[in-house]
Amino acid sequence: MKPWITLATAPAPGGGDGDGDGARGQLALLRRDTEYVIRVRGAELMSSRRHGSEEEMARLAAAAIGRRDACVLVGGLGFGYTLRASKAQLGRGGRIVVAEISPAVVEWNRGLVGHLAGHPLDDARVRVACVDVRELLADAPAAFDAILMDVDNGPSALSLPTNQLLWNRTGMLAIARALRPRGTLVVWSADPDEDFAARLAAAGLAVQSHPARASGGGIRRSGRGARHTLFVAEN
Repeated sequence: MKPWITLATAPAPGGGDGDGDGARGQLALLRRDTEYVIRVRGAELMSSRRHGSEEEMARLAAAAIGRRDACVLVGGLGFGYTLRASKAQLGRGGRIVVAEISPAVVEWNRGLVGHLAGHPLDDARVRVACVDVRELLADAPAAFDAILMDVDNGPSALSLPTNQLLWNRTGMLAIARALRPRGTLVVWSADPDEDFAARLAAAGLAVQSHPARASGGGIRRSGRGARHTLFVAEN
């Protein structure tokens, strides 16, 4: 098997070295053949080989909104697949704000990995904010028809400890306040999480969970293959 090639590194969001090993305090972009991965503090955060569930997020949000001129917040840029799928669901009057805490991830999407999702940042409907998504939510009351949160490995499988602040009671209420009436939140998770669903409900949101294929598009109801979980919540 061919080895992974490191293409670029950058400080991990939140700073520090985690367990004291400097290499584990980094974001690293790696490639093997045609597959790209980003690792953070030594753990794989995302892969270009598995993005079906990210794309399904946008389809679920669009179905709930029912209009093509919506204003959408995408929390977490990754390799741009969620953003690409969101663009496909909107018309010319739609707008997308992407909150990405790492300037390096934005830079990589404009260069080294931009081709993977067809350079979605070049679309005039897209604005990128290089901030923690919590900061953006705090300044955006009733601003979004849909919020798509693809942050870390989900609400519980956190590789960056500061992300837990997004999912505590204060963070959940901030998300609920940033939604417009009849707005929709879709949250990506590596695994099912009944406790998280309960916390969404406690924030005043009606919640459903959907299993989704990791590698292919669409809801996965049976059969083999890795699955992720998508939480769809409406106010």
